[in-house]
Amino acid sequence: MAPEEGQVYVVTGGCGFLGAHLVRMLVERSSNVSEIRVFDLHLDENLGTLSTDRLKVRLIRGDISSYEDVRSALAGSHLVIHAASLVDVWGRVPASKISTVNVTGTENVLRACEEEGIQYLVYTSSMEVVGPNIHGDPFFRGNEDTQYTVYHDQPYPLSKSKAEKMVLEANGRKLKNGKTLYTCALRPTGIYGEGHELMRQFYQQGLHTGRRVFRAIPAATEHGRVYVGNVAWMHVLAARQLQEKTSVLGGQVYFCYDDSPYKSYEDFNMEFLSACGFRMVGAHPLVPYFLLYLVALFNVLLQWLLHPFCTYAPMLNTYTLAVASTTFTVQTNKAERHFGYKPLFSWEESKRNTVGWVKSFEQKMKDR
Repeated sequence: MAPEEGQVYVVTGGCGFLGAHLVRMLVERSSNVSEIRVFDLHLDENLGTLSTDRLKVRLIRGDISSYEDVRSALAGSHLVIHAASLVDVWGRVPASKISTVNVTGTENVLRACEEEGIQYLVYTSSMEVVGPNIHGDPFFRGNEDTQYTVYHDQPYPLSKSKAEKMVLEANGRKLKNGKTLYTCALRPTGIYGEGHELMRQFYQQGLHTGRRVFRAIPAATEHGRVYVGNVAWMHVLAARQLQEKTSVLGGQVYFCYDDSPYKSYEDFNMEFLSACGFRMVGAHPLVPYFLLYLVALFNVLLQWLLHPFCTYAPMLNTYTLAVASTTFTVQTNKAERHFGYKPLFSWEESKRNTVGWVKSFEQKMKDR
């Protein structure tokens, strides 16, 4: 059954990195939607200017951890894309806060769907629900059915794993109005593209070292990355097809993928930073792994010692080192088979768009 016309979509976390791209994609490519509610704690007023004659973009300030805020935003809507999430693997925020946003927030969305009779929910999960695990076991060209030892000891992957499980288990649940809830989850690998805050941080760090990036991880270590525009497009398609093919998509999980090359994090980032005069130093890691691990372990210890007095959250810790050092690549066509997904942006377009964005904020720094 085709989705009805004049639908109201809610995008939680709609002003975040992925959320903002998702809202723009919905405006451009959702002919059956008449209103998009952008729910976020910190609003981007620019998104409000996207309204057209046929589609209204409505900004709603609210806290995902507040059930009343969530229910008020969702009331009268047809479908929710739950992209609100607190991402932290450095210890910048307390574990309790991560759980409140990612787990309690998801509970609030599910409860509001049940109370308000909202039938469709697309959840933005994460590859970290699976891994890489901290034992360093490679996940090489894996898919949604690949057997892999999942081991979580950090608040962020733990919270995303719990939230994804809740969403998938809610599929088929009866709602207060007698209808049925249908859910699915999308797992992006490392997202990149315009507005990626981590890329901005790598750029700023590189300025302090004379635009040199020192190789720390072997080039043979590969990671799957996916362009934010393609992740947004997959969400739009999943939202549409979840309504048409409830028995196919309901309760399913899908990795997000595109044609981006498999490379180490450092080599992949250099695809964009090299356009700004950055260069990689060293064909092989300049520091042995065991020394890197000792530094990461020292950072964890120092973070624990300083916790009562201040927030010490360096980018290198034992978890981030394990993730960066472990191959994790995805090769699947499940999303194409189930709901016709194909990347909207080629690797060349994705790279060009990202390089253009990196150059734009470099120009802003020069103009200061």
